[in-house]
Amino acid sequence: MSSSIRSLHMDLTDGTVPLVRGELDRALAVYEPSGLIGVSCIAQGSDSLFADAVLAAGGRLVVVIPSRDYRQAKVKPDHAETFDRLLDAADEALVMPHANRQAYEAANAVLLERADRLVAVWNMQPPTGKGGGTADVVHEARAAGVPVDVVWPDGASRRA
Repeated sequence: MSSSIRSLHMDLTDGTVPLVRGELDRALAVYEPSGLIGVSCIAQGSDSLFADAVLAAGGRLVVVIPSRDYRQAKVKPDHAETFDRLLDAADEALVMPHANRQAYEAANAVLLERADRLVAVWNMQPPTGKGGGTADVVHEARAAGVPVDVVWPDGASRRA
């Protein structure tokens, strides 16, 4: 079973992080570790929480990096150590060839192609219209027949 997460919820409040991590741990506990493959872009926030939960559950991690310059251009200093640690722990890393908004859409497409199930940390808000966001990916997954598990625990919130 391979699960993927793609969430732009990088702005989880400090109190939400342990709530989401606990829900991810519970969601992944039902899978046999030897068959669990998590696919993530390891962005700050729920992407990295998911990747850490996969590794903690004994699963393997596949990282999809949206563009060749993503580490230098998009990874903020406070996330660099986590990003590098997760990338080092990955069994496989795929780097998308784009360097614009298409990079995120291409990364999402790879996630959905590789996933048997989508685990989305999502507050159920509609798409923003920019494309590539969590709501967009959930809708694409459902349209493609990929089962979706939404994680948004009671008490969870995003920074304003």
